[in-house]
Amino acid sequence: MALSIGIVGLPNVGKSTLFKAITNKQVDIQNYPFTTIEPNIGIVEVPDERVDKLTIFSKSKKKLYATVQFTDIAGLVKGASTGEGLGNKFLSNIREVDAIAQVVRVFPSSDVLHVHGTIDPHTDVEVINTELMLADLETVTKRLEKADKKDTPALDRLRGALEQGTLISRIELNDAERALVRESNLLTAKPFIYVLNVSEDQLTASWQPDEKLLTAMEGSAYIIMCNKLELELSEMNATEKSAFLSELGLPESGLDRLIKQAYETLGLLSFLTTGLDESRAWICHRGDLIPKASRAIHTDFERLFIRAEVINWQTLLDAGSHANARSHGLIHTVGHDYIVRDGDVVEILIGK
Repeated sequence: MALSIGIVGLPNVGKSTLFKAITNKQVDIQNYPFTTIEPNIGIVEVPDERVDKLTIFSKSKKKLYATVQFTDIAGLVKGASTGEGLGNKFLSNIREVDAIAQVVRVFPSSDVLHVHGTIDPHTDVEVINTELMLADLETVTKRLEKADKKDTPALDRLRGALEQGTLISRIELNDAERALVRESNLLTAKPFIYVLNVSEDQLTASWQPDEKLLTAMEGSAYIIMCNKLELELSEMNATEKSAFLSELGLPESGLDRLIKQAYETLGLLSFLTTGLDESRAWICHRGDLIPKASRAIHTDFERLFIRAEVINWQTLLDAGSHANARSHGLIHTVGHDYIVRDGDVVEILIGK
């Protein structure tokens, strides 16, 4: 599986700066609304020291990290759902993402215009969430027009929640409602991660959101980061980046924290494979049984799974070799009922 995140926000809040920092892909970040008129899609590797160390351990020819796909769409504005601006046109491009990263402007600047003329993070959150709810309301209403009697009660309840200004993720769903939400790819049913884009001064001063902003975010995860700083970091080599972060007193970059938060929010983990050909990280959900998790390697593996050999990555490194690990009974043979753990190094045996 691939992890995918859609980036949304008002114009001029730092969305495209974030996207460029994530992917080092050249996108237009000029200072005016609606610069991004086509969705930008970029794929970034997930930093993972385990892959680095296993590559050396196994003398692998290649190393492959897990990846995250980010989709950046045009800035949304109030009234987007009724045709204002360009953002609503591209909401369909993020309907199938796993999570939504909503960039919220906190940084002050007289040089960068705010589309509403004032810096007001909690109002910006409310504007974006309203537009996402209105887009979902349109989707649900269209489905209701063609729905059979079986689906009508569930769709009616979803429509009622949206009309009352409630995110779908905030209501308890029964099985029928949950199935319809999945089929419809409703935006407000997806987990939100708020990216609070502060200035470098605010970041080093340990700025924190106030009660109004916390209330607007309704308990969703958030990351405080300086997108402009992240762009600078993305243009440095590893040594320069490490020194700069140390100088600022930051243990890691905001982008690394965003990726970690996405894993946590979505309940994901990485397991690993290693050998002479390659060392690689794969993504699965926490709680996945190993046959299901092995679909990340190949879709046929779940069906053909017989058994697997499993060892924790650090235990393998400490053993010094696969042979030592095996002779000391550190490599375990597991069956269909084994739940994959973060950092497992696995070797899958399949049948025909």
